[in-house]
Amino acid sequence: MKLSSKAENILGQINTKTNLGDLRKIAKIIKTDHDLAMELWSTGKFFPRLLAILIMDNKRVSQDLINKLDKDMHTHSFDERNQLMDWLMANQLMKNKKTIALIESWENSLSALQRRVFWYYQARLRWTGQTPPANTPELLTKIEANIAKEEPEVQWAMNFTAGWIGVHEKQFRNRCINIGEKTGLYKGEMVSKGCTPDYLPEFIAIESNKRNL
Repeated sequence: MKLSSKAENILGQINTKTNLGDLRKIAKIIKTDHDLAMELWSTGKFFPRLLAILIMDNKRVSQDLINKLDKDMHTHSFDERNQLMDWLMANQLMKNKKTIALIESWENSLSALQRRVFWYYQARLRWTGQTPPANTPELLTKIEANIAKEEPEVQWAMNFTAGWIGVHEKQFRNRCINIGEKTGLYKGEMVSKGCTPDYLPEFIAIESNKRNL
C-alpha cells in the first residue's frame, strides 16, 4: 500500500525511543481515523500497529477484519502478538456491544488469540471488583478440563481468570488454588519487583490480602 502523506508524517514521529505513552499521546491528537489506522497497520511494524489499534473506529471492526488482523499478528513474536491482541481487546473490542458479543462467541474459536480474548475478558469482568457473572462454575469446569492442553497464550488467560475468581469469589477459592497446585503452571516463575506471580496459590493469596477479601 502506498502511504498517504498523513501516514508518512505519523510514522516520522515513531522511532526506537518511542514508548507506549507516546503512542497514546499521538492517538489522542488523531482521535478516530480508521483509514489511517489501516495504513499504519499495513506497515507490518509493531509500534505503528499498536497506534493503529488506538485510532480504529470500533463501529467498523467486524469479525472479518478481526480475522485479518489476527492473521497479520502471527508475523510478530509471541509476546508482540499477544500484546497486539490484548490492546485490540481493551481499546476496541470492549467498547462496543457488537464486538463484546463477538468476544463471548470465541470460547471454541479455531484461533488461539481469539480464545485468549474470550478468557481474558472473563478475567476482566471479575478483576474490576464488580458482581461476577453467574457462569463461574461452568468456567471453572472448563478450565480444569482444558487448561493443561491449551496453547500457552490461552493457558495464561485461563489461569488469570481462575486467579480472579479465587480472589473475588471465596466459595471457589480452594478450587482455584487446587487448579494451580495440580497444573503447576508458573510455579517458581521469577517476576519483577512489585508484580504478582501467576502461580495461582500465590496470586490468590497476595491479591486477596491486598483487598482484605
